[in-house]
Amino acid sequence: DEELKNAMKNGKVELENRPDENVCYISITCKAAIESGELSDSMLSILPEDGVILKDYQTEYEDGASVFDVLAEVAKENKIHMEYTGNAKIPYIEGVANLYEFDCGSESGWMYKVNGWFPNYGCSSYYLTGGEKIVWCYTCNGLGEDVGAERWE
Repeated sequence: DEELKNAMKNGKVELENRPDENVCYISITCKAAIESGELSDSMLSILPEDGVILKDYQTEYEDGASVFDVLAEVAKENKIHMEYTGNAKIPYIEGVANLYEFDCGSESGWMYKVNGWFPNYGCSSYYLTGGEKIVWCYTCNGLGEDVGAERWE
C-alpha cells in the first residue's frame, strides 16, 4: 500500500499501529458432513454442495478478541446462522448454517483450527494476535479425525 509506505517514510506511522495487525481470515466448512451420507435430502438442499460455507473471509477485530468473537461477528456480517450454548466467556458451538452437533452421528459437531492446529481448549480462550487463518469445520467421526485432527488420548 503506497499510502502506508509514504506515511512510514515520513515517520507518521509507528510499526505497532500497522492497519493489518488486527486482521485474520476465517473459513467455515462442512465438507465431511456433505460426504458422510448421513444428512437428509432437506439438509443437503440448504448446505453448499461443496461444503464451503465461507472461504478465507478477511475480517478485522478488536484487541483482545478470541476465535469465538470472530466467529460470532463474521456469522452476523454474512448472515450465517450460528447458535451456541453457555455464554460468550464459555460458549459451546451447537450449530452453524443450520448444521448441528450429532446431525451426522454421536461424534459429530463443530471444531476449529488456527493455522492448521486444532487447540484442545475452547474457542473463547484462544486470543488472536493477527494474521491467523481460522477454519471452523464440521466433523462426523473420530472426534475430528475425518477433518485432520489427532485424537487427544
